[in-house]
Amino acid sequence: MARAGRSWGRYPVTTETVVALTDRHAPLPRSDAPALPIGNARSYGDSCLNDGGVLLAARGLDHFMAFDPATGVLTCEAGVLFSDILDLVVPQGWFIPVTPGTRFVTVGGAIANDVHGKNHHRAGTFGHHVLQFELLRTDGSRRLCSPTENAEWFAATVGGLGLTGVITWATIQLRRVAGPWMSTESHRFENLAGFFELSRTSDRDYEYTVSWIDCAARGKNLGRGLFSRANHAPSRPDQRPMPSGRALGMPVTPPVSLINSLSLRAFNQLYYHRQRQRVVHATTHYQPFFYPLDSIANWNRMYGPRGFLQYQCVVPPAAAETAMQELVTTIADAGGGSFLAVLKDFGERPSPGMLSFARPGTTLALDFPNLGADTFALLDRLDAIVSDKGGAVYPAKDARMSAAHFRRYFPTYEAFSAFVDPGISSSFWRRVSA
Repeated sequence: MARAGRSWGRYPVTTETVVALTDRHAPLPRSDAPALPIGNARSYGDSCLNDGGVLLAARGLDHFMAFDPATGVLTCEAGVLFSDILDLVVPQGWFIPVTPGTRFVTVGGAIANDVHGKNHHRAGTFGHHVLQFELLRTDGSRRLCSPTENAEWFAATVGGLGLTGVITWATIQLRRVAGPWMSTESHRFENLAGFFELSRTSDRDYEYTVSWIDCAARGKNLGRGLFSRANHAPSRPDQRPMPSGRALGMPVTPPVSLINSLSLRAFNQLYYHRQRQRVVHATTHYQPFFYPLDSIANWNRMYGPRGFLQYQCVVPPAAAETAMQELVTTIADAGGGSFLAVLKDFGERPSPGMLSFARPGTTLALDFPNLGADTFALLDRLDAIVSDKGGAVYPAKDARMSAAHFRRYFPTYEAFSAFVDPGISSSFWRRVSA
């Protein structure tokens, strides 16, 4: 079935033929066009798109295969969503060890993008908690991959953007928790220096740390924001499960983006000042802490028909404070930016994948409405800063980085290329490997 393809950022628009995968034991369908496995298409750029090719939609591989509630070892097919896992394991005292900002991602997609979360300084990336998986190639061959068996294929596939083959199933190690509740603190800070000080003093005692920053503020308030830190809370008998309720949502795509310089400044001003105290303590359910935007269905539509571009970068520790000053100043001066700009320090643990994005340093992520040439010019200026400081841009969030920048960000590119399945490609890969 041919379809008009869009990633979560709704840019670019492509045309692909979609073939559903429903049986992990079956061979892959034959095709003269390049294929690409996808999960729930929650990547923001074109790493989950394959213009003119075939998408192997793996959401149909959605069965649980085994779960040991005594050890927290879970085996499931690659199309299982994190939300399904949480529904199963949290009541039994377990949690996903590393999770991104949405629970609507698949296990296969989490491996292919080696996703990171608010606890990177403690737990590393998702790939660190993958015990094994099966890799199915377009030639029909199958490999059981783990850190000790076919280890080179494991390293190529973790963070490999789906290019090494189809992950059919995986075994992961979950994390023990007392229940669904989080003990949280929110600290107001006045500028970027305040963020770095809070980050330095929080990593030892808090498993989860992340900050929202006001990307429109300037001068002495440049980079001001709210720093959140949290641990899993002990179980309490007076606490009840969070009611599911009905999610809010964007029922239609507006004709123009609702995010502009005026709405952005107003929102950021209100959001920063909504917390009047310097520090706020709370006990909250894990869903609003980890997945605040999941409560707004189809929130990506608010950017209008042209979509948006998310930009996430990381810069090494030695250059972090200088680089973030330059990046945030450039964004504020351009009047661009996001209502949800996220700033966090990564830890020192090396990622297991050859093309994994997370590495020691500070990471900044934010959304830009697609306003055409001006938006792309701004992102080019950000690229120049990141590249100059020895940083990198996240492929799962990208729709426009140059091949030269990609190869500089990921010097293992040449070695990784040897593991790419000849029958698999993507719009992203053709762009950065040209």
